[in-house]
Parts: sequence; C-alpha cells; structure tokens
Amino acid sequence: MRYDKIRRLFFLLIVLPFVTLAQEPPLVIRLPQPDTVGGKPLLQALRERKSSRTFSERVVPQKTLSNLLWAAFGVNRPDGRRTAPSARNWQEIDLYLAMSDGVFRYDPKANTLSRVVAADLRAKTGVQEFVASAPLNIVYVADMDNVGTQPADDGSLFVGADCGAIVQNVYLFCSSEGLATVVRGMVSRPELAKALKLGQHQKILLCQTVGFPKE
Repeated sequence: MRYDKIRRLFFLLIVLPFVTLAQEPPLVIRLPQPDTVGGKPLLQALRERKSSRTFSERVVPQKTLSNLLWAAFGVNRPDGRRTAPSARNWQEIDLYLAMSDGVFRYDPKANTLSRVVAADLRAKTGVQEFVASAPLNIVYVADMDNVGTQPADDGSLFVGADCGAIVQNVYLFCSSEGLATVVRGMVSRPELAKALKLGQHQKILLCQTVGFPKE
C-alpha cells in the first residue's frame, strides 16, 4: 500500500509534468522562409476571389502558412515596412492564429509564431459552426497604444482601413493558392479577449477563417 502511494506521488511530481509539456506545442515556432515570387496573375486572383464557409479539417502546412502570413502583413522592405499599408506606419495590428494546438502570435520581423495560449480556442473566434473545426482562424487585434493621438472617430476609421487591407491580402493569397477563406465580424469580443489574455489597450477587430476547400 505504501509502495503504491510512493509510486503515485512519483508519477504526479516527476512524470506527469514532462508528459504535459510533451503534449503542448513549442513556445516559439520558426517558420520557413516565405516565397515572395510566383502565384497567379493579380487580375486572375481578383477574378477568382470569393468567400467560402466550408472547410476541410486538413492542417495548413507550415510553408504555406509562412507564405500566407507574409502576404498578409509581412515585411517586404529593408526598412521594416509591410505588405499592407497602415496609417502613419503605425503597424498597430497583430495577427493571432487560433489552431488546434493553441493560439500563436505572428512576429513578422522574426518570421516566428509565439504561443500565447495552449488551449484550442477556435470555437471562440465566431458564432458559425465551421470555425471550431477549420484548421486556422486569424484574429486581427489592434494595439491602440501604437495609434497616434487622433480624434476617437478618426483613429477607429484608420485602424479599420488598415485591417481591411490585410484582410484583402489574405483573400488574394487564398485565391492564388487554392485555399478557402472568409472574413467574419460576428464574434464575442469580450469573451475572446479574455481567453486570449489581451490587455485593455488591445482591440479585437475581425476574424478570418482559412483552410483547404472541403471536398
């Protein structure tokens, strides 16, 4: 009886923490170098651009993910400027990726994903049923501390325009690469912000689901 208690205590204190760590995604994922040439001609991508609400559960490969994030809001010039415009170069919008193995924040300068939450929060990124099983939901979060002094209405207008430019970049990339996507505004922002452990200065704007079309 005493031996069983010692063995159980050993498992709880020594073995279980390592098992838990092994099941969690790494804290930082270094993405492959993105491809910055190729793809369909722009006019063809525009012609085929559309919203889709049916997704395969197939995981988006890291290389494709790297290309997608670079196209969305990656660094495309030596001075650190991005593939999408932002008012006064605020670069105030962060991309949070809700996937089955957690939520990750994209760092465009380092081309890495840093885990912010280990739980699967996909279902919290919208009210539609497909968000819970789609492989990727991008959450666009504005850091309002990065927004310069503006009248309240002007600041919101600029931030919304900046987000729209990123959203369209994702649409065009998906159109070019045969992926499905849809941007969404219906989400419980307070609930999701709490789950993501966001600060008071961070504002959830939109969410966008990305994945392979359902066959």
